[in-house]
Amino acid sequence: MSLEKKLLERSGSVCELCGSNQELKAYEVPPKTSGSVDESILVCNHCLTQIENPDQLDVNHWHCLNDSMWSQEPAVQVMAWRMLNQLRNEGWAQNLLDMLYLEEDVLEWAKTGQSTGAEQDDAPKHMDSNGVPLLAGDTVVLIKDLNVKGTSFVAKRGTAVRGISLVHDNPEHIEGRVNGQQIVILTKFTKKTN
Repeated sequence: MSLEKKLLERSGSVCELCGSNQELKAYEVPPKTSGSVDESILVCNHCLTQIENPDQLDVNHWHCLNDSMWSQEPAVQVMAWRMLNQLRNEGWAQNLLDMLYLEEDVLEWAKTGQSTGAEQDDAPKHMDSNGVPLLAGDTVVLIKDLNVKGTSFVAKRGTAVRGISLVHDNPEHIEGRVNGQQIVILTKFTKKTN
């Protein structure tokens, strides 16, 4: 029986993180490489895309971890811990992380390959005009009218830009959708909202 068939059987043919039954794939939880069922999970394409591209995190999607973190499967527990750890600046995620208990060997597996706090401190930080850290998925408000290069419109002061993404090689830039167009915005002209 193939790995995917075993995972489909174990999971009841749903994503082991969010419960979706669409576009399911086997995913080997790093750094494991044996290809065993115990070291793999079944995930939907939506979860997998965000796992492999942390800058594309849809914060609201991961509320599903409230259920999946209680899985009896160590591989699912590891991925729930890792995703909650990435989202720990969200109050709800930190609360779930505080509740989550992992056996010592499972916790060690979860931490393997994860960046440490020291590494994160060295990374450039995106800050709004008030010095508040910005994270992917945040909502910001423009504090100044901005002429958008290459278009004929002005992004007005007070415009809310939801679900921003960070420009990783430049901490002074974020991206967001204004008037239906994806634009680059200078962080000094934004204010984070709750």
